[in-house]
Amino acid sequence: MLRSEIIGDLAQLDALTPHWWKLWQQSPSATPFQSPAWLVPWWHAFAPGELATVAVWCGGDLVGLAPLYLEHGTAGSKLLPVGISLSDYLDILAVPGIEAEVVTIVLESILSIGWAQWILSDLPQDSVALAMTHPEMDRPTAHAACPVLAIAGDETLAGCVPPRRRRQLRRARQAASRCGRIALSSASGSPQTFLDQLIRLHNARWAEHGGGVLANAAVEQFHRLSLPLLDAHGLVRCWLFAIGGRTVGAYYGFHHRGRAYAYLGGFDPAYAEESPGAILIGHAIAESIREDAREFDFLRGQEAYKYSWGAVDRWTMRRVWTRS
Repeated sequence: MLRSEIIGDLAQLDALTPHWWKLWQQSPSATPFQSPAWLVPWWHAFAPGELATVAVWCGGDLVGLAPLYLEHGTAGSKLLPVGISLSDYLDILAVPGIEAEVVTIVLESILSIGWAQWILSDLPQDSVALAMTHPEMDRPTAHAACPVLAIAGDETLAGCVPPRRRRQLRRARQAASRCGRIALSSASGSPQTFLDQLIRLHNARWAEHGGGVLANAAVEQFHRLSLPLLDAHGLVRCWLFAIGGRTVGAYYGFHHRGRAYAYLGGFDPAYAEESPGAILIGHAIAESIREDAREFDFLRGQEAYKYSWGAVDRWTMRRVWTRS
């Protein structure tokens, strides 16, 4: 017998964490962005409204979870996913085999909450939330492009990256080597030190364009809470690139269930001609091949550089329910 519970405060959300991890590990469509290591710190850092997360239980086991919150406004309250804006993928988690039952209970539970509109964005194409049906809910629509590179071949990248990009990568490494000894190092295991470098380089990269996302104090707090938790669960892939002993590039990504994710990066603009960002991405792709990844996900955004690696768009979906 399934039962639902509305999680309405931070203490309840924190207490849910061990059950959440177990559910996340069972959910086939789960990504690092649905893990408690990502979403609980997000709420700690931002808490932009009233928590209204639906937990579905079978006895003492958490079998479904819809991390949601209410954002109150003059036009009425919106029900939104916890993690919105910083998360590239969002979804409802469910134990395999009972997705339909979980979705039904989630729908019944949210009807007891006062809201004018429910927005579900950044849904992967295999998401549980796309299976929901209700007469007032809009049909799924395309939301954001996430360019994805299919992994093939070996660490030379010859099996998956276009020849032109591989030539550019070789030239970048040669140019960097002429400036001094180059070194690529993993920063996993020292998340705060890595974040110091990433924040410095990301902000330097975007200083002339109004500042990067990491210039926001709440965003920095979120990453300082989240990254150590993700790292402790083996999900993080962080790399630093140095020329002549000076760190000039940082790469922040994830690896989970045969998929690598390129989340965020930064580089020293003084070394733009040496292309530290491209060198780090090439290294991250090679490492993902070593770890038997099937694909390298550049995440949302149609920046031209992603397609130069051979990535092809995969679209996330959006669903909206406006109450009549």
